[in-house]
Amino acid sequence: MIRIAIVEDEIKIAELIRDYLRREGYESVLVHDGDAAMALLRTERFDLVILDLMLPGRDGMAICRELRSFSTVPVIMLTARVEEVDRLLGLELGADDYVLKPFSVRELVARVRAQLRRVQQWGAAPGLLSAVPADAAHSDLPELDEHRMEVRLGPAVETLTPVEFRLLRALMHRPGQILSRAQLLDALYLDHRVVSDRTVDSHVKNVRKKLANLAPERDCLNSVYGLGYRFEW
Repeated sequence: MIRIAIVEDEIKIAELIRDYLRREGYESVLVHDGDAAMALLRTERFDLVILDLMLPGRDGMAICRELRSFSTVPVIMLTARVEEVDRLLGLELGADDYVLKPFSVRELVARVRAQLRRVQQWGAAPGLLSAVPADAAHSDLPELDEHRMEVRLGPAVETLTPVEFRLLRALMHRPGQILSRAQLLDALYLDHRVVSDRTVDSHVKNVRKKLANLAPERDCLNSVYGLGYRFEW
């Protein structure tokens, strides 16, 4: 059964979310403060985390940042602060989605279903894929591991968030081709939500750092002024 952690200090809201998710056949575990949430996420397996930004103890940002150091579980953030959205989805935290408060629980459940579908699609794919067409004349290309959400180059491995994985996969499947920010947003968010260009830039910056850890001598994720980004190995 799908297990979802609901980290929300407003008990009535948490219970309402749990009740709606139960109707979908999902099992939920409720946690109401940040420290307890972090302890739970380190010791138990979940398929998705719904995480409120404002919590007693550690806040949602601190939890998401620490969670990303050891897990790629999809995270949907709940926030009333519009100005924090780019940080939530971008370089600093790498959350997979967000819902602004006050929100429709039905909308939140739809976002949950969308994230779980993506994970299931990745799980059905071959576990280790070359990131570029087979006829490319390179033997030292990075490989994307869709089961583990990792990019590998020889013995070196970097863990990616699901959003970073989709970004890198889109670029590496089209080596040398410029992809606009709009095209990358379509690859990242299948529901075509309105997200600022800065969100793409933040994800690119994060992925670029991880690629540099694998191959410091290469600058393979390049920006093309006014057009977008391309991957060149």
